Amino acid sequence: MHDDQLEITPGQVAALIADQLPQLRGLPMRTIGGGGTVNAIFRLGEAVALRFPLRRQDPPTARAWLEREAAAAEEFRRVSPFPAPRLLRVGDPGHGYPMPWLAQTWLEGSVATPTSDAHSLALAQDLVLLLHRLRACDTKGRTFGGQGRGGRLDDHDDWVADCLRRSEDLVDTDALRQLWDQFRGLPREDADAMCHTDLIPGNLLTRAGRLTGVLDTGGFQPADPALDLVCGWHLLSSQAREVLRRDLGCSDLQWWRGQAWALEQAIGLVWYYQHTNVGMASLGRTTLERLITEA
Repeated sequence: MHDDQLEITPGQVAALIADQLPQLRGLPMRTIGGGGTVNAIFRLGEAVALRFPLRRQDPPTARAWLEREAAAAEEFRRVSPFPAPRLLRVGDPGHGYPMPWLAQTWLEGSVATPTSDAHSLALAQDLVLLLHRLRACDTKGRTFGGQGRGGRLDDHDDWVADCLRRSEDLVDTDALRQLWDQFRGLPREDADAMCHTDLIPGNLLTRAGRLTGVLDTGGFQPADPALDLVCGWHLLSSQAREVLRRDLGCSDLQWWRGQAWALEQAIGLVWYYQHTNVGMASLGRTTLERLITEA
C-alpha cells in the first residue's frame, strides 16, 4: 500500500515473542487480514493482538509515538462505555524488524463495513452514547495541536485540491469541489472536546447491529467535536444518521463541519488505495456518495 512499507513475517513475530514475551511463547499465531493501513496485525492465542507499524520511521521517534498512543488508549479505555483494547507491552525492534511494536488485548466482534449496519438505528444510538461520554471528558487544559484533522478546515485546502485532481476519473469531483468550497470557511462555535479522531468502520466492532468494541484508540485527544461525526457518513444510512444528529443534539454548524471532515478524509481514500486496499477505497466512495446525496 505504501512505497516505504515494511514486511514482517510470522517467523520474525515468533522470535520477538520468544525474546520479549516468553510467557506467551508457543501460542498459536495467525495473520489478520483486512483494511488496516497503519499496522500489520497478528493474533496470538485467543487473547492477544500484536500491532507492527507498516511504515519505517526513526525508531526512537516511533517508540515515543507508540508510548503516547498507549497513554491515550488507556485514557480512552477508562472512559469508554464500550470495550477497548488494553496495552500489554511496547516491544523493541529485533530479528530483522527495525521498529517498536505493540502487544494488546484482543477484542471479539465483527469489524464494521460502510454498509454492514447502515440501517441500524440501535447502532446510531450506541454511537450517540459513545460520543456523549467522550465529549464529557475533561480536556485537562489541552487543545488540538498539529496540522491533522480536527483543527482548521482550510488548513486542508491543498490536500483536498490535490486529491480532487487525482480523482477526476474516479468520483464526481465537480460536486465535491462545490461542497468543499462551501465547507472550508465554516467557523467554529464549539471548544475542543475529547475525540476518538478516527471513527471509521474498520475501528468499530459490531454484533447484530450494535456496537461491541472500539479499536485504534491511540488518537484520543482534544479536537473539533465535529470530527467524530464522520462516523455518520462512514457508517450510516440517512435515517440512522438523522438519529445520530437528533439524539446527539448537534447544531447545524457542527453537523456541517462533520460533513466537511468526512469529505476531507474520504477524498484521499479512493485514489490512494484503488489498487492496493479495496476496502478503504470502497469506504471513500461510499462516504463521498452519501455526502453528495445529502447535499
